[in-house]
Amino acid sequence: MTTSARRSKRTEALEQRPVNLDGFVEEWPEVGMVAMDSPYDPEPGVRVEDGVIVELDGKPRAEFDFLDQFIADHAIDVDATEQAMAIPAVDIAHLLIDPRATRRDVLAVTRGLTPAKLLEVVKTMNVVEMMMALQKMRARRTPANQAHATSARDNPVQVAADAAEASLRGFRELETTLGVVRYAPLVAIALQVGAQAGTPGVLTQCALEEATELELGMRGITAYAETISVYGTEPVFCDGDDTPWSKAFLASAYASRGIKMRFTSGTGSEVQMGNAEGKSMLYLEIRCILVTKGAGVQGLQNGSISCIGVPGAVPAGIRAVLAENLIASMVDLECASGNDQSFSHSDMRRVARLLPQLLPGTDFVCSGYSSTPNYDNMFAGSNVDAEDYDDWNVLQRDLQVDGGLRHVPEAELLAVRNRAARALQGVFAHLGLPPITGREIEAVTYAHGSKDLPPRDVLEDLKAAQSVLDRGVTGLDIVKGLDAAGFTDMAHSLLAVLRQRVSGDLLHTSAILTPELETLSAVNDTNDYAGPGTGYRPSGARWEEMKRLRHVVSAQNPEREVG
Repeated sequence: MTTSARRSKRTEALEQRPVNLDGFVEEWPEVGMVAMDSPYDPEPGVRVEDGVIVELDGKPRAEFDFLDQFIADHAIDVDATEQAMAIPAVDIAHLLIDPRATRRDVLAVTRGLTPAKLLEVVKTMNVVEMMMALQKMRARRTPANQAHATSARDNPVQVAADAAEASLRGFRELETTLGVVRYAPLVAIALQVGAQAGTPGVLTQCALEEATELELGMRGITAYAETISVYGTEPVFCDGDDTPWSKAFLASAYASRGIKMRFTSGTGSEVQMGNAEGKSMLYLEIRCILVTKGAGVQGLQNGSISCIGVPGAVPAGIRAVLAENLIASMVDLECASGNDQSFSHSDMRRVARLLPQLLPGTDFVCSGYSSTPNYDNMFAGSNVDAEDYDDWNVLQRDLQVDGGLRHVPEAELLAVRNRAARALQGVFAHLGLPPITGREIEAVTYAHGSKDLPPRDVLEDLKAAQSVLDRGVTGLDIVKGLDAAGFTDMAHSLLAVLRQRVSGDLLHTSAILTPELETLSAVNDTNDYAGPGTGYRPSGARWEEMKRLRHVVSAQNPEREVG
């Protein structure tokens, strides 16, 4: 008689841990399934003749693909490159973490580095050293945060309420996307209205295919864009019928109207699309970063983004994600550093993914903190969602680091959600769009997600969404609708956002609007970190705000809550 092998009770307990639901794979360099150390990555090198780069990382100009050519001609400072490339990688890494070397000192070197040299530099650094460097290299002195506001039902009333709550909690940018693309005009309007109901000056975008996204931006129905993707190999670029030049042209279209815009990229996209050419994920991402730099775009959303499951499955993958954030900052780009799409069942691992950006601070710690429960997140879920707000606030308080958010009492949240829904009701009425009922407003005031809301008439909504496009509705029409409905302060706030197109101030690197409707960017809020006692640190009113949580008791009377 045979019996099955007896198993350890501890092993059985470990098998039930959430982390063992995650996917892990061994490295396979030949297809690019390796984070940052492929034997097929090129060796660093550059050669200049008559002011032209004629050899890049071991490849002569005659063999350049279009990424090599674009990077050589537009992203690398040809006057600085030979001197910069002569500096040993470890010495450049020392510059990055040495507080006596300023951010400007580092940029004078990094502007001349090739993709392979940038890779060589970060490979000498461990995670803590990269975090130290990122604290100095972040473009804007003050960190900020971005949220997703989406609905599984594409419900514009829900999006407006969640946007208002997210705005009040501290997010300075809000992004939405759709399950049904035809809903886009209504949901983009809802996001824009809700954002101004919370705290003035919050910028909004609607992530769609590029033509519709550009049209909404041109009309003033969105304030910025970021889902303009670039890739690290020529075949993957061509799969999208694109080149670096076509992306640069699209960027210029946004800039011509004063609309803030950044590209999107991330480790793992090329291997996920089957054309990594045997290179490491990070090497290919560095090419994306330099394409972004060469196109003259102010910033980049990176940190693997929707591909996070790929680097997350291989050794050192999360280290590579931090490295790509650092390199974007090293070449003077705004960095919206990911922490968006969900990638792990493990709460411990989710926090470990977050801390390398939260602790040193980035321009946008998340480029998509889900302001809804993840079942409503149309970006395939986020690493952190609405159910993590209290945990996030506690982390900020525990460590005295600023992740951009704050605790808000429930009464204020209910009031702002209700106000956003009523404001949208007024705008819809002004524009002749399907009515928003009192029942919907009451439900969304107290709702957690779309499951708590009455359904809308989808067919009528879709007809109305098309009419927004057909009638040429613009952001100014939304301003007029807010004013006509009695929400004059929100109308003034939205008009101030639209006026930024004339000044062009939001085109500055790392630009956001403050609640006082003033531009804060790398120009007037330059990161001045120079070691202990310098740079941005939560203090004064902001630190007092961060101390408040949902449940804090009085030190003199433990029976009384003061949070």
